[in-house]
Amino acid sequence: MLFLALKTKKMNIVLFGPPGAGKGTQAKLLANYFRIPHVSTGDMFREAAAEGTRLGIKARDEYWGKGNLVPDDITIGLVKERLGAKDCEKGFILDGFPRTIGQAEALEKISKIDYAIEIQSSEEIIIKRLTSRLQCKKCGKIYGLDVPPKKDKLCDKCKLPLYHRDDDKEEVVRERLRVYKKQTRPLIKFYKKNGLLRSINGEQKIEKILDDIKKIVQEKL
Repeated sequence: MLFLALKTKKMNIVLFGPPGAGKGTQAKLLANYFRIPHVSTGDMFREAAAEGTRLGIKARDEYWGKGNLVPDDITIGLVKERLGAKDCEKGFILDGFPRTIGQAEALEKISKIDYAIEIQSSEEIIIKRLTSRLQCKKCGKIYGLDVPPKKDKLCDKCKLPLYHRDDDKEEVVRERLRVYKKQTRPLIKFYKKNGLLRSINGEQKIEKILDDIKKIVQEKL
C-alpha cells in the first residue's frame, strides 16, 4: 500500500535550513527514493557559471561567490521554468529555494507545496563541515566530514584532485550564515503559519535524518 501511495501521490517538497545542514545530501537521497527530481538552485547557478553564461558569471562574481543571495527576479524566473518541466509533473524536491519570504510567496503562485522540512544544525557544526568540504571539478561530487574520500584529496570516481570551493572558505561561510539568519530563518514562521513546517535534527547520521524525513512524508499518505 505504501509503495502505491508513494507512486500515485504528488509530492512537492521544500528542504531548507542553514548552509551546510545537509539539504543537498538529503535531497539527492529523497529524489532517488521517491523517484522525483531534485531541484537545486545552487547547482543551476554553478553549472551556468562553469559553462560561462552571462547569468552564471554574474551570479558567481557578484552574489553567491561572495556569500550573498542572487536577486529574487533572477532566481524565481529560473525556478519557475524548471518546475514547469515534464519531469516535475509527479512532484519535486526543492533545495536552496525559497530563501526569502518574497521567494516563498512567489513559489505559492508557481506550485502548491505539500511539505516544508527544516534541517537544523548549530553554527559551530556548520562552519566545521563547510570549511572541510572538497568537491570534484569533473563529476561535482562533494566530500567532507560525513563522506570523506577514500584517498586523501582525490575523487573516488574520477581519481582527480579535489578542490575547496570559494563559497566554503570560512569568511564566506560566516557571511552566508549571517545572510541566512537575516533573510531565510523567517521562513520558519511563514511555513509554521501555513501548517507545513516540520523540523529535523540535522546533526544525526545521514541515514537517520533520511528516515526522519520519510516518516514525515508518510504521515500524510
